[in-house]
Parts: sequence; structure tokens; C-alpha cells
Amino acid sequence: MSRNLKAPWRKFYDGEKANLEYPDFSAYKLIEYTASKHLNNISYNYFGNKKTYHEFLKQIDEVARSFKAIGVKHKDVVSICMPNTPEGIISFYAANKIGAIASMIHPLSAENEIKHYLNISKTEWLITIDFTVEKVAKIIKETKVKKVISVGVGESMPIHLKSLYAATNVHKTLLSLNPINYLNEAYNESHKKMISWKEFIRLGKEYKKEIDDDFKGRDIAAILYSGGTTGTPKGVKLTNLNLNASAMQNFEHVACLKDKDKVLAIMPIFHGFGLSVCIHCVQYFGGTSILLPQFNAKTFDKIVKKYEPNVLVGVPTLFEAITNNKNFNHMKLDYLTCVISGGDSLSVELKKKFDAWLEKHHSPTTIREGYGLTECCAASCFTPLNYYREGSIGIPYPDTYYKIVKDGTEKEVPYGTPGEITITGPTVMDGYIRNRKETKQTLRKHKDGRIWLHTGDEGVMDEDGFVYFKGRLKRMIITSGYCVYPNNIENVIDSHPKVRMSCVIGIPHPYKVTVAKAFIVLKDGVMKTDELLDEIKALVEQNLARFSWPYDYEFREDLPKTRIGKIAYNVLMQEEEMKNKNKKFTDTKEELLEQVVGEDKTDELIKKVEDR
Repeated sequence: MSRNLKAPWRKFYDGEKANLEYPDFSAYKLIEYTASKHLNNISYNYFGNKKTYHEFLKQIDEVARSFKAIGVKHKDVVSICMPNTPEGIISFYAANKIGAIASMIHPLSAENEIKHYLNISKTEWLITIDFTVEKVAKIIKETKVKKVISVGVGESMPIHLKSLYAATNVHKTLLSLNPINYLNEAYNESHKKMISWKEFIRLGKEYKKEIDDDFKGRDIAAILYSGGTTGTPKGVKLTNLNLNASAMQNFEHVACLKDKDKVLAIMPIFHGFGLSVCIHCVQYFGGTSILLPQFNAKTFDKIVKKYEPNVLVGVPTLFEAITNNKNFNHMKLDYLTCVISGGDSLSVELKKKFDAWLEKHHSPTTIREGYGLTECCAASCFTPLNYYREGSIGIPYPDTYYKIVKDGTEKEVPYGTPGEITITGPTVMDGYIRNRKETKQTLRKHKDGRIWLHTGDEGVMDEDGFVYFKGRLKRMIITSGYCVYPNNIENVIDSHPKVRMSCVIGIPHPYKVTVAKAFIVLKDGVMKTDELLDEIKALVEQNLARFSWPYDYEFREDLPKTRIGKIAYNVLMQEEEMKNKNKKFTDTKEELLEQVVGEDKTDELIKKVEDR
């Protein structure tokens, strides 16, 4: 069927294979197979704790046995609520090895969000970072979770580093060392479900049976969370084939990745971009994932100087932050040979600015932009190595086809005409977990017999196959690379007894690109006060992750409506666009540049280590 599909972009592949052969086995098996070719290469580096591929495979087997020892079975869901730590990636591959499904959760999620993710996935087993213990304990009885394994950020740090970490994070370290006692005192029965990581590993040493790891490409490997086409959070089911095809396509299409390349794994493992590009792809080609649980602009120059990465992967916010870090001024970055931007739209201005910055610092590369969605393992279109067209997000990956269709239809539009971006290929998801309606709307069989992913994004394709992203047909805000869904915020605000209605839109921001703003209409007779605003903010902060909190709130007497009575959020966006032309933002530069991946602040720790 692929012979009948148009692919004008292939003439720009420049030696790249148009079709790849994908193995019919698990994500773990792919890594096990490729690792056999470079067992002595460094698989990951965590604050100086380096593990070879041989050691990494042994760790995966160790944790797989621990999973089996506590009762995890084929197709059971193991939720992994972790930042980028060794335990997070080891748990992912260990779950995959025994045929379990890894549900990846943002550790900064609010209590109710965590509960929702655990329940929608029917999770029975949870691996969680220590600073989420308190939130997990409050909701654990309302889930089907049988066992919780608590992990400290400092668990895999070198001994000298672990002691520094303990000194700067006393409360969280005590939690990590003794979560059982903490929960016993604070939450009564909840502690019976929790064990420490060390106890978990000890249990695995007692499991002596053979492990069946013969699972297929069609088996579900992971659940990642996305807004889908309506902006309501959904669990995206990704198969082993999806993940393996993504790794292989990334390696082929990026075309400059090499064995032993060091890749800064800043993008989090609970994000499709982080899991597929920074981890699975890197482990596939024999590179080193430099694991960073948190990004901070103020110390990033020291991280780069210490590790000398060959590949830098990030969102536009990251690159904006780097150009504003004066500590890079006298650094020579000739070892930086590949820079990848994704997760949000990269402006032409920022690309020019960062390319000039790279040249100034003697890097031989330029920044290359990609596009994708969680629903197709993050990346499926990328700027080719030797060709660039201004404003373009590149050309499709091998075995992947893009088609621009008239919005709401399956009818392809002529080249140069805006329409909805649709995608077909081996990385397209299996569907949304327990949501047939949304799956049916998003995955549609066209007349060519293929399943096409309707992205909800507007784009244009030129006659050579270069794709241009134009905007989002769906209501979704991307702030610092994270997806924020207005419906979620509105539902929380509207739940306040004094609120009649609300509307949330994205407004421009100089560093985060876009942030959320909430417009609120109070019930008749209710006066707007600072105290009431504080109540609403507290409600939002209790129920939503920090990155989705509105940057600004505004009380209004009413909201603009369409002719059929819907809130005309586009009118609000136009008003804000006019106002923001002359607006001065009040955040300090440090606050704007900091992109927190974990609540666990490692700034002082990194500074102390680098100063030694």
C-alpha cells in the first residue's frame, strides 16, 4: 500500500534508508540485542555514577526479578512516577522484560491527577520518587495499588555526592530512608503498602525462577499521558513496535548519531520526547544517556563543561535560557555535534539566535527542529541533516507518511494549502486506554486502507514534502515544553462555589513562550476580593501540577460568546494579544529561566560538587 502514497521528501534523504526492518520483539529485547555489540560502552551516567551496558542489563534483570517476587505478571500495569534517575529507566525496561506495561507519570502531578492516572490504567504496582510519598499516601486507598516502592533521588548517586545531597535535602532524605515509618505516623494503614527501593531489590534476590521475556511487537509496552484531540488527558497506549520503530527511525533520520555519543537526557522519561529520544534511541545505538533529574539554567554551563555532551536535546525554552547564560561566554563547544529541538514550536528568530550562538562557541552544528506527538512516540518529522527551509519542521521519517487534509475530513488538500496534519506509520499509537470514542476520532482508516492519526494540528506541506506547522486546531497550551489543557484548569476553577464560569487561554511569555491565563466570572452578588482570589489559586494548586497553574487571573463581569452561546475564547486571545504588545513581565530572569523537572532542588548540590 505504501507504493501508492506520495513521498516527495525522499529525494532529500541523502543516503538515509526510506524503509527499515523492524523486529517483532519487545523494547527490552531490542536493547539487549544491540547492547551485545557494545557491552563495555557506558549506558548511562548519573552524577558520575557510570554503568556499562553489561552492568545496565544486569540491573534490569535484578529489578525484573524484584517485580516477579512481589507478584507482577504479564500485562499488569506498573506506574513509574519518577524524574530522570537510573531507577526510573531500569524500572521501565524491567517491566517491559516481564511483559508488564509501564505507565509513566509526571512526579509533580497533583494528588487527584496521580489518582486519575493510577485508576484509568488500573495500576497495581507503583514506583515513585520520595518527594511524592506524601501525595501518594493520601490517595492510595482510592486506587487498586497493591504495593508502592519509594525511591530517593540520591539512591544511585556516588557516596560522596549522596552525603552532600542528604545535607541539602534533610526532610526528603529522611523520607527516602524511612518512608514506611513516615507513612505509619502520618497515614495509618497506607504504610502497609509501601517498601523502600533497597527492600524491593532484596526481595528480587530471592526469586530464582526463569523469566519469560519472549514478548512481541504488538504487545502494549507503555502508557504516556496526552490531551488527544479534545484536550482532555488520556492514556496513550504505545506498543513495543511503536517504541522500537521510533528509536530506529530517530537514529536513521537524525543521521549524525554515533556509537559512544553522550546525550544530555534533560527531557523527562514521562514525556514521549524524553523516553523515545533521550533514552530508548540512545540505548539503541550504544550512546550514553547523561541523566539529569532537573534542569536549571543557572548551573547548566557547569553541567555542559563537566560532561562535554555530543548531543543536546531540548525544548525552545532551554535554548533561550542557554543563550542568556553568560557563563558560557568563554566556553569552546566543538564537541557538541548535534542539537535537537522539539516539544514546542521553534521560532525562526530563536533558531537564528541559537545558530549564531553555536557558531560563536565553535560548535560545528546548527539547531534542527522536529515535530511529533505522544500519539506517535513524539518525533515523526525532522529537519534533514543537509537541507533546511526557513520555518519548516522538516520532512517525515522513514516508513512514515504525512498528509494534509481539509479540517474535519479525510480529503487531501493541494500542496501549499493549510489543513490538518495527519500521519501514518509504525510509530502511530495503538489507541487511548479505555476511550474508544476518542480513539475512533483520532485514528481513522482512510480509503487507502491505512490507519491515519489525525493530529488536531494545522500545517502546510510544500511540493517537496517539507512540512510547516501553523498552529493547533485543538485547545492546548504548551508552556516550557509541557502540555497544559485549559479544560482541566477550567473544571477546577468552576468547582469553587462562588464561581459561575471561567475560560483559560494561552498568552505570550518572553521565556516560556506561552503561559495560561484564567478569566473568571463570579456568581451574582459575589464580590471580587484578594481573599477570594487566594482561595481560587489554592484550589488550583491543590488539584493541578505546578507547570499548569495560570500565570495570571482576571475577574470579569461576563465572557464573550459565539452566536450559539459558546465562550468565544478566540476573542479573549485577540484582546490579550493587543494588551501584551506593551506589557512588561514581572518575573525575575532567574524565575523565568528555571524549568523545574522535580521539586527536589539540586542547585546547591551541583554547585558544591562542581566547586570541589
